[in-house]
Amino acid sequence: METVLASSLSASVAPQALASRQAQLSGSSFACSSQQSTASAAGPMLVQIRASRRCDLTGKKANNGYKVSFSNHRTKHLQQPNLQYKRLWWEEGKRFVKLRISTKALKTIEKNGLQAMAKKAGINLADY
Repeated sequence: METVLASSLSASVAPQALASRQAQLSGSSFACSSQQSTASAAGPMLVQIRASRRCDLTGKKANNGYKVSFSNHRTKHLQQPNLQYKRLWWEEGKRFVKLRISTKALKTIEKNGLQAMAKKAGINLADY
């Protein structure tokens, strides 16, 4: 089937023949390996979204900086925040919430409380 497709797409084929071949093959699925593609049968493909490296409560994110060598040669360097996934007890909701927070935010939560930090950050803990 692949050889027929390759020969039909050559430059010597008339445009009408190419259009009819595309109409015939529009419902077909081709795979590069021996396994058949089941994405069209299963529905739309799901794309996993990577979480941004940002603290949920304080909004801390990466800082642009330089690594400076002994000869004062500067190369760009990204300073990432110290983020941790933590399960924290939410007293008002009587349950645990899982947040991605910086270690500095964790110390501030111990001082001020989770509800006060969430209110200041403008987030609803019921969504977590």
